[in-house]
Amino acid sequence: MLHYSFLTDSGRDRLFAQPPQQLGADSDPRTLAIGLGAALYQPGTRPSLADSIMKRARSGCASTVLCLEDAVADSAVEHAEDNVVAALTELSRRDDAAMPAFPLVFVRPRTPEQLLAVGRRFGPAARLLTGFVLPKFENASGRGERFLEALALLNEELAEVRPGGTPLRAMPIIEHPVTTHRETRAGALLKVRDLLGVHRELILSVRLGATDMSSAYGLRRSRDLTIYDIAVVANVIADVVGILGRPEDGWIISGPVWEHYSNTERILRPLLRATPFTAANSAVLREQLLGANLDGLIREIELDLANGLLGKTVIHPSHVPLVHALHVVAHDEYLDALDILAADAAGGGAVASQSGNRMNEAKPHRAWAQRALQRAEAFGVARPDVTFVDLLEASMK
Repeated sequence: MLHYSFLTDSGRDRLFAQPPQQLGADSDPRTLAIGLGAALYQPGTRPSLADSIMKRARSGCASTVLCLEDAVADSAVEHAEDNVVAALTELSRRDDAAMPAFPLVFVRPRTPEQLLAVGRRFGPAARLLTGFVLPKFENASGRGERFLEALALLNEELAEVRPGGTPLRAMPIIEHPVTTHRETRAGALLKVRDLLGVHRELILSVRLGATDMSSAYGLRRSRDLTIYDIAVVANVIADVVGILGRPEDGWIISGPVWEHYSNTERILRPLLRATPFTAANSAVLREQLLGANLDGLIREIELDLANGLLGKTVIHPSHVPLVHALHVVAHDEYLDALDILAADAAGGGAVASQSGNRMNEAKPHRAWAQRALQRAEAFGVARPDVTFVDLLEASMK
């Protein structure tokens, strides 16, 4: 996959001081996890699924999840399995698979047994698969262990068809009631942490299932609110990051899905300032974003990043460019990261940033700087005069 692969060379040079780098199954796992960006969910029952995957990839979707779980009715599971296997098999025979835009592809099974059964059916087409998304992941009942054992067995069986012998990797979703409810959450998350530690080579990243978390309390956020306004769910996210997302030994954790994609009645004020769009002569773009309910999504992505989450589950193609534009590293952030790591290597200390608007402290900011440089490898570094609005406008043409 390659973020912003749809740009021309001149367009890429205009926007990026350092362009995004191409990533694949054999890339550094942490950088790959950061580079997932907006993971677009598609139901396994979607017609013309192979064409849909490539259509979305050519417009900027770098990772996609083919869902066999909640997005598929119980009566349609067998059809969904057949459809997903047929789509990947078709893509493996086409030239599309060699394109820089070819996305990272994951399958979301319902059970460990389904993971193994469907995975075996891919055969040589498994070379196009990056891994599996594991729903309702917990290990108080042994469910998580069974999922990872099934994946390990599948990796043994498919080793010969995988490029360079790279393993299929897992993305567990934290969404089960036992990892959500307050009285069981800490213990359940510690069991998950220990299990993931044992199988570290199989784990790409951790995902958050905020819809199921909200369901555990009979809640659903409106388009005017972010997930961080739902206090009980925000508390779960904080605990997941606190236990599973520590920089020294944790995993990359992605932001939860934004559920809204059509215009509905607005109660609260819009969340997008007009000034950045006016400065970029993009007032029309701002109105488009407001009309499509996307200002709330932008705020939630900003809060994801502030709370240590990278990437986001999305359910509509219009969400993809917003996630990616906000993950491109700003030029002043990039300079800060370089300065922080250089100062740390020289023994630490504090100094004002080159932009003159904040303080850089080598030791406290080291982990942030390392993550910023990994994000820069995946999403690129914007030129000094390029803003989020410029990136978004180039993505939505």
